[in-house]
Amino acid sequence: MDIDKLVNPYIPDRQALQEYIDDLSEQIPLIEKNIAGLKRAPQDALLIAELFRALHNVKGNAAMCKVEIGVAITHPVETLMVRLRNREIGFSDLFAEALLLAMDRLELSLEALVSNRPLTQLRLVELIGGLENLAQADAVTLDERSAKLIEAVTGFLPAAANRGVKPRASEITRSHENVAADLRFFRSLALQFEARSPLFNGRSQRLLHFALETNQTAGNPVDPAQLEAAIYMHDIGMMFLPESVWLKLGKLSEEDKILLQSHAALGAGLLERMEGWQAAAEMVAQHHEMHDGGGYPKKFSGEEICAGAKILAIVDTFEAVTLKHSHRGQSRSIIRAIAEVNACDNQFAPEWILPFNAVIRRMVEA
Repeated sequence: MDIDKLVNPYIPDRQALQEYIDDLSEQIPLIEKNIAGLKRAPQDALLIAELFRALHNVKGNAAMCKVEIGVAITHPVETLMVRLRNREIGFSDLFAEALLLAMDRLELSLEALVSNRPLTQLRLVELIGGLENLAQADAVTLDERSAKLIEAVTGFLPAAANRGVKPRASEITRSHENVAADLRFFRSLALQFEARSPLFNGRSQRLLHFALETNQTAGNPVDPAQLEAAIYMHDIGMMFLPESVWLKLGKLSEEDKILLQSHAALGAGLLERMEGWQAAAEMVAQHHEMHDGGGYPKKFSGEEICAGAKILAIVDTFEAVTLKHSHRGQSRSIIRAIAEVNACDNQFAPEWILPFNAVIRRMVEA
């Protein structure tokens, strides 16, 4: 693998890239439908053939449109499908999740390319390396290698791979399939929120990148899946409020401010009612609290605020300030935003400023 091409891909034809994205959006539902069918009937030759054709088309179109990341991801997947069709390996839940994860990362990579955003947070090196390793697996080691691939890319071991073993306290104990499905749903809600204003375009992906990178720089003390859910859901409560308030360009009245402050509780309330997302709900509920106790809704301070909410507060403010100063150009807006974040030592947790600065420094140097 050429690692530089993976994380910094060259796109020679933007129109061809968009054509590939449009075609992929038609193929993905068919791929997901066939995978779901094979989980019920893993020996069904017709379903295997249909899935092979769909994935083969995804790879072929990537080559034709010169989308190298599409070829890199789907080439080992096609090898796997050939071996499945030849009955050298069998179809399993973990194998299915590895395929779905590959397609999910392909979609996210293309979205990032269209918006000129970095791909480093998607762990494509781990994904493609894991897929190539999986393509060489025999029937005995297929599930083990699938589980390792999923853990390397997502940060946690799927429950199906760990039956009979006591999970670590930090792990989500639900199946990887359910967790991944929930995250896709949360992401779809975030994209609906973004669609309310052209200024929000790509916002969720940028926030996700900065939050996960900051967490990783600090050693991943916050569960990455819970943090990802919080990123997608932290402003969803806005959609239950009148757009005339939260999209207002002028000065807000006191009544408007009180109404807007309810959005954190609304988003957290949705997550609290879903199994396994209580930690994400806490992050959403607290993401407007401040280190000095000057935030809302409960005026928590210091260690009363959970770590995920502290990360979210920093990256959310950075995004807002960058947007506010975007007319100065990208480099100037970033410089202004990082200066404002570092100047507000009473607002943000000091222990998270250092790893966040390291992330921004790497981005600027790159």
